[in-house]
Amino acid sequence: MLLREGPGGLTSRAVTTEAGCAKGVLHKYFTDFDGFLTELVLDRIRRLDDQAEVLLKSAGQGTIADNLTAMLTDLFGSVAVAIVSLTISRDSLRARLRAEVPTGVPILTEAGQAVLDYLTAEQEYGRIPPGADLNTLGLTLIGSAHLLYADRTGPRPTPAEVHAFITSVLPH
Repeated sequence: MLLREGPGGLTSRAVTTEAGCAKGVLHKYFTDFDGFLTELVLDRIRRLDDQAEVLLKSAGQGTIADNLTAMLTDLFGSVAVAIVSLTISRDSLRARLRAEVPTGVPILTEAGQAVLDYLTAEQEYGRIPPGADLNTLGLTLIGSAHLLYADRTGPRPTPAEVHAFITSVLPH
């Protein structure tokens, strides 16, 4: 529903209608709608942990660009871009998430850390030059990949386009 309607279309009434249940059911399990949304975002962050683990285990195997392309297209091809828009558009949601994600933008912060951990491992394998600025590279990859996918109504970038971008910014 978030992908279809965007953050503005996500209301407690819309969620319960989509789920086919009474509005009171939502409030039985969550203090309010922002409580529900907080759990939704935290669930997506936990799912990102699995993607981060897969990416980190790929260090030293395949190509760096292929590994990053797989992770970033999987991440941003999912509901993650809509989650980012949701957290940016709702101050009350962001305030609640600060207990779990004290800095940055939820999803992007965790994805950025996953990419940085992976780049660090690749540097330890000698596949990224020792002097490369991994922090800047990681932020460039996450921020730019997010921008490639940010328009939920426009065409999605192809994996080949994402791969080309990644290849263009990786140090040689």
